[in-house]
Amino acid sequence: MAKTQRIDKVLANLGYGSRRDIRKICKDGLVKVDGKIIKDSSLHIDPENSEIIVGNEVVNYREFIYIMMNKPQGVISATEDNRDETVVDLLDESYRPFDVFPVGRLDKDTEGLLLLTNDGQLAHQLLSPKKQVPKTYYAKVDGVVTEEDGERFKEGVFIDEDYKTLPAELKILKSDEISEIELTIYEGKFHQVKRMFQAVGKTVIYLKRLSMGPLELDNNLDLGEYRELTEEELEQIKELK
Repeated sequence: MAKTQRIDKVLANLGYGSRRDIRKICKDGLVKVDGKIIKDSSLHIDPENSEIIVGNEVVNYREFIYIMMNKPQGVISATEDNRDETVVDLLDESYRPFDVFPVGRLDKDTEGLLLLTNDGQLAHQLLSPKKQVPKTYYAKVDGVVTEEDGERFKEGVFIDEDYKTLPAELKILKSDEISEIELTIYEGKFHQVKRMFQAVGKTVIYLKRLSMGPLELDNNLDLGEYRELTEEELEQIKELK
């Protein structure tokens, strides 16, 4: 069954103005659906399968938006904030009508892969503890990271008195006074990577997320840059549903 929506809602969500604005342009005869002038802005249409024209412009309807961002430090993973710049503030104005939100959170001082979307079902699947979606991070750690640390992470470590993490996979890239590692975790507790290293007596001084499930950070994206997911990437993450 086709999914229908009021035409004023469709056009308002796509940035063509407020509901009042849409009502006026409909009354002025500027909106066509499948070749017919539509003057009733409350009319229900199937936006996915109809040709919608506003003035002389063909409307490119999209229900959902999926954006990969290389999040910079100093920006918070939220839709709005009274004090700090948010990841949504970095987006072009054309994305505002879609009401996208970050899928999960990266700390203010953490960089790397962040997915923004308005697809609540997909976000739920990616964040659901039952799915145990892997997330891989690159970190610089103050202290010599050892294979013993890796064994402890495999068993899980206590980051609270009563919470032990799921088994995680540690890859040591450089073991020195400032070590470099990659860590894959299967949950998303608050400050988890930092707290895991605290549990083995070390301090994370730089953190960057490299991947989330099948989605890998595009190395061509500079900090603060973003792009929409490719069809292939979208198909891969939708397989998690």
